[in-house]
Amino acid sequence: MTDQGVVRASELFKALSSPSRLAILLLLAKSPTTVGGLVTATGQSQPLVSQHLKNLRAANVVTVERLGREATYSLADRHIAHVIEDAVSHSMEVPG
Repeated sequence: MTDQGVVRASELFKALSSPSRLAILLLLAKSPTTVGGLVTATGQSQPLVSQHLKNLRAANVVTVERLGREATYSLADRHIAHVIEDAVSHSMEVPG
């Protein structure tokens, strides 16, 4: 693994470090969603959801498709969903 790969992975984990962003990504793993849909589903304010989406876009974790004034967000790829699902599953394991 290259130093550049380690740095990029570190940046990805930084983007995933917020419980709110993880909740948004888990919703997007189910289906592409608008900001309004994410606001309703998470109970977070619209400005906060928009800020999280901005951070996730900067980390190349989500993509946006615009149709007029409506923006629909989706995961950039399924790898992200697998990383999150595995991390959540791992965190629920009881040490033995």
